[in-house]
Amino acid sequence: MPDYKLIASQIEALAEIDQDFVPVLSNAAALLDEAMERINWVGFYLLDKGSLLVGPFQGKVACVRIEIGKGVCGTAVEQGKVLRVEDVHAFPGHIACDSASRSEIVLPMRSGGKAVGVLDIDSPEKARFTQEDELGLAQVVAALEKVTDFSRLRL
Repeated sequence: MPDYKLIASQIEALAEIDQDFVPVLSNAAALLDEAMERINWVGFYLLDKGSLLVGPFQGKVACVRIEIGKGVCGTAVEQGKVLRVEDVHAFPGHIACDSASRSEIVLPMRSGGKAVGVLDIDSPEKARFTQEDELGLAQVVAALEKVTDFSRLRL
């Protein structure tokens, strides 16, 4: 199990250098990719002109844009809640950016009371993500929300 508290602390320390969302989220994706086992994609989708635009990530080529309410990421933004999906092929409207993905966890991110994007993590294993992962990743998202400057986003 990754040390999510340590990852959150590392993100906060790295953000002391620069709080712009590009370096902060890039380093966060790298930290999570290094710490988590059995995943095939980790990254961010950010709100841009009313839809989600792919942001910093680690993994295979990703979908470029996702409409709000579509797929797991767009649904998480629309509902404003974490979605932990045990089998993405059973999720209505799942968008298959990588056919190897079997499970997914998506955590919405907010800044100044507004949705700004999501942390999205995929795994080639069914039911890969646990309640412990969800709670730990919520700590990571809280750190990101606290230290990241999202002011350049085109909401």
